[in-house]
Amino acid sequence: YRMVVRPALLYGAECWPVKKSHVQRMRVAEMRMIRWICGHTRLDKIRNEVIRGKIGVTSIENKMRETRLRWFGHVRRRPIDAPVRKCETIKCLDYRRSRGRP
Repeated sequence: YRMVVRPALLYGAECWPVKKSHVQRMRVAEMRMIRWICGHTRLDKIRNEVIRGKIGVTSIENKMRETRLRWFGHVRRRPIDAPVRKCETIKCLDYRRSRGRP
């Protein structure tokens, strides 16, 4: 699971603009896969924490936060003139999107 499924789920997660709904969907997808791997169904009525504790896996939400913070650390250690660091301070001068669908 940790070598194949989780990296596929979290590919590029350090750059995603994450909403609560995205985190919830990731949580559901992860638990479905973990239950399938363990051979449990929702009808067995086993709590997610128990299953996670049995296989020793932290929640995907924590892993997403960890990857984002790791990426942030990489970016902050770059020199000020690096393109990645310049993107931190880009300012849009008096730009307003027009109303309606893009």
